[in-house]
Amino acid sequence: MNRVFCIGNGESRKGLKLDLLKPLGKIYGCNALYRDFTPNVLVAVDQGIMHEIYHSGYCQKNQCYFRNWSKVPAQLYDTMIKSGASNDDYKFAKEENIILENERGDAEEFVMHGSNVKGIVTIIKQNNSKEKKNIHQNSIKVSWIQKNDKSNCINDILTDNDKGWAAGATATYIACIKEEPEEVYLIGHDLNSTTGKVNNLYKGSKNYVLPDHNPTPSVNWVSQLKQTFYDFSGRGKYRKIKFFKVQESIRGSDMVNRVVPEWTDHKGNLEYMTYKDFYKNFNLK
Repeated sequence: MNRVFCIGNGESRKGLKLDLLKPLGKIYGCNALYRDFTPNVLVAVDQGIMHEIYHSGYCQKNQCYFRNWSKVPAQLYDTMIKSGASNDDYKFAKEENIILENERGDAEEFVMHGSNVKGIVTIIKQNNSKEKKNIHQNSIKVSWIQKNDKSNCINDILTDNDKGWAAGATATYIACIKEEPEEVYLIGHDLNSTTGKVNNLYKGSKNYVLPDHNPTPSVNWVSQLKQTFYDFSGRGKYRKIKFFKVQESIRGSDMVNRVVPEWTDHKGNLEYMTYKDFYKNFNLK
């Protein structure tokens, strides 16, 4: 059986020993999952977490897909990073940690995301320290591409185009295209929260919102996965894949453990499974 486990970072999967899934199929994950576990493929779409992953050295050994991950020849670094800024402005940006980059070493390519050095430095100097926090959140992020690099651009696999989706839905779609599985298990794709606060195992850590932040609206996740179910239903552009959403209960009274109303027209290739039945089905302990 060719199957894939698509791991979201919702709190329902806390305690699940992901290593137990490795003999059972390919594992696709997203964002900060790499801090605790190494999936077969890791997907990230936001600038901060993409460059965090790359700077950690993870991509030298493990396959990743990132959004707008365009590798540029090193010779263009000065032109792109300075973009009209003076040497003094560039030096100031480095001293203020506005430019966040890994060690270049002998890298011959780099990836850059973020704002213009000259513009950021001008705003900081005009507004003094008051603006530093907001400016740093929009810093220039550079990853020097190291030898044995295994990072890829999402467009390399989604050749029609990158849909601009969230990381979890993007990882699921890539898995369906790349692995051509018969079954896909959605684990930790909680969509909503039961606490009135953000539902994410990595909340409060670098590149994530604070623990008391409001829940992230689920409308995009719901619609993106719904489109995935359709595209791989046999009615869409690809062959049929059976999807299983794993959760604590199937018809609970809360927003996490329920049948998603928007997905009721995908009964032909979508089922719900409790964690208890999931463990039993795969003889996990």
